[in-house]
Parts: sequence; structure tokens; C-alpha cells
Amino acid sequence: MKVLGIDPGLTRCGVGVLSGLPGKPLALIELGVIRTPATTPLAERLHQVNIGLAEWIDRHAPDEISVERVFAQSNRRSAMETAQAAGLALTLAASRNIPVTLHTPSEVKAAVTGSGRADKAQVGEMVRRLLGLKAIPEPADAADALALAICHIYQSPIASRVKQVKLEKLAKK
Repeated sequence: MKVLGIDPGLTRCGVGVLSGLPGKPLALIELGVIRTPATTPLAERLHQVNIGLAEWIDRHAPDEISVERVFAQSNRRSAMETAQAAGLALTLAASRNIPVTLHTPSEVKAAVTGSGRADKAQVGEMVRRLLGLKAIPEPADAADALALAICHIYQSPIASRVKQVKLEKLAKK
């Protein structure tokens, strides 16, 4: 399975592609950050992020996409911008018929470190270890994108089973 993880943002949108299966070694394919200047008008920044995400999706043809679910932040403007970038990822995935899943920050932290309250340094270190890298991936946005992909791969069997049970219940009605 090839998964594109996306840590949405307008100034820095982290992206990372992994391949692997639950219980098997994961392989890093590529990581990076789509950047836009904070001084650029919002519509242009969204357009640039959209182009960047489309290029990543088209270049890697992921089987699935994992995006961080946006939670309310103390800075409402920042939360809105992050949500807009996440919306771009969802739309691009839908337009290409690629399954997309939203994961909460605490869900990702728990999947990667074992604790939903882990800090960025702990997440970065576990991403390094799980992928067998010599150094923690930088910048942190790219490491977070890889953590999203790891979380998705680790949780895919559980998600598949839950979906199957729901479909079975609907079929019985």
C-alpha cells in the first residue's frame, strides 16, 4: 500500500509518501513541504497549495491519502487556513477516486508513539526509528506528514474491519 500523508497548512503544507503494510517494514518514498509566502493573497496561496498537492498526487499515484483533521486552535484565522488547505486535499482525492481518511492529531501521536499526548520531538524521533532513518525528518511539517501516513497504514486493517461490519449490518436491515 502506498500512502500520501498530508499535514495541511498554507505557509507550510507537509507531504510525505510511504509504502508498506501493517506489521511489515515501511519504506520512505519522498517527503517535502509545499510553501507559500504569508504576504501572498489568500486565494493565490490556496491555488499554489492546490497545484502542489495535485503534483504530489499525480507523481506518486497513492493508493490512499491520510490528512490531519483540523481541530479548533486558539488562533481562529490559523485554524481556518489549515481547514481550507485540508479541504483542497479532500477535493483532489475525491476527483481522482482515491480513498482519503482524516486522522486527529492525538490519534496520530498515539499510533506513532503510543501516547496521544506526545510532543513534536517524540513524534519526530519515532518517525525516524520506524522508518530506519539516520536523522529526524525536517522540517517538522514533513515529519508530521510521514506520521500521518504511518498512522494510516497501521490502522488500515481496523478501519477495513469496521467498514465491513457496518456494511453487514446495513445488509441485514
